[in-house]
Amino acid sequence: MLKVEPHCSSYYAASRNDHTVYPPLMGDHETDVCVIGAGFTGTATALSLAERGYKVTVLEQNAVGWGASGRNGGQLIAGVAGEKRLLKYWGEEVADTLFNMGYRGHEIIEERIEKYNIDCDFKHGYIDVALKDRQLRHLRQWHEELCKRGMEDKLRLVEGQELDDITGSSAYVGGLINMRNGHLHPLNLCLGEARAATELGAIFHEGSPVSEIIHGKKPVVVTAAGRVTADFVVLSGNAYHRLEQQKLSGLVFPAGSYILATEPLTEAEARAANPMDLAVCDQNEIVGYYRLSADRRMLFGGRCNYSGREPVSIEAAMLPRFKALFPQLANKRIDYSWGGKIAIVVNRVALLGRTADNVFYAGGYSGHGVNNAHLSGEIMADAVAGTLEKMEIFSKVSHWKVPFGQWFGGQAVAAGMLYYRMKDLL
Repeated sequence: MLKVEPHCSSYYAASRNDHTVYPPLMGDHETDVCVIGAGFTGTATALSLAERGYKVTVLEQNAVGWGASGRNGGQLIAGVAGEKRLLKYWGEEVADTLFNMGYRGHEIIEERIEKYNIDCDFKHGYIDVALKDRQLRHLRQWHEELCKRGMEDKLRLVEGQELDDITGSSAYVGGLINMRNGHLHPLNLCLGEARAATELGAIFHEGSPVSEIIHGKKPVVVTAAGRVTADFVVLSGNAYHRLEQQKLSGLVFPAGSYILATEPLTEAEARAANPMDLAVCDQNEIVGYYRLSADRRMLFGGRCNYSGREPVSIEAAMLPRFKALFPQLANKRIDYSWGGKIAIVVNRVALLGRTADNVFYAGGYSGHGVNNAHLSGEIMADAVAGTLEKMEIFSKVSHWKVPFGQWFGGQAVAAGMLYYRMKDLL
């Protein structure tokens, strides 16, 4: 019997509110759409398709939300991954479309939280913070651009002592508050969407790694103990998949991101560290981020190494930066520390397309997965239904493919991260 790898020992796994176990695939089945992967992209796609009346089967190697979807910082940030590259390719005529797509993931998530009563600690409130003057200039320009799009009432530039009070740290020179962005419990969102999809008839199978996709008029998805024959297949494995290598190998590279969770803070400590309960993210190329959980833990994250290797101790690797930003919390106990892989694309444009007329793929959000994966789920459902325009905004853009497979690609990402780390320090 195949052993399903459990969720990592994170704060999210410890505070999950749905413990449904889905059985592995056994035997031969037929479906309209077979979705491979049950992270945000897979569950969002399955739910979008189920809402439209499709029969959907979802195959997951481990458990729903096992990968980055159940481990990330929980920051709901607008924007389409690779937007600058997309604008360079298509021109300004797609600027409005990209802006609207950049917030579409937010709309989908908020609609589903309300419609399906998903308890995932969702709250509006987010701030981009600048560590140096050139980053502050960028935030000011960004503020102007967003105001021109009618978002004045959702935005506020802050500097000086007010910024120190809002962020709980004196490390930043400026910040842009965006109340249209927010934060949430990502694993509970993913589990809630899977539950909603099953209530609409979708069938989920955990512990069902896919070994092969047999192409044809009706593609067949093969696991160790079963097969699914479908009209369409959607591949959403992201950083962890190894399928369709002829088309997708060398395009996505996994990079490590890590999070600490403190013991619960007192009300006074939480109020002093983050009085507006904002998600905070800096403007470095190798980002740092933090926020408070619903039970007032400080969740502090970032990519703490640039060698391509996992740290021996995530806690030891993250604590110096945490204590530098929050000396007032230096003595707080660390209850959880965990990490995982996010999918990096060299040009940052998300990978949406198809390997055959009836086999689609989506992934590669380069750290913007909470929002972008939900947008992709809708785009994948549109593509299955025959509407390809939004998918082709992404699929027409060429990507640099690193040769010699995943290992060499990983080394390239490590070298690139070292470059960006040096750029951040200058």
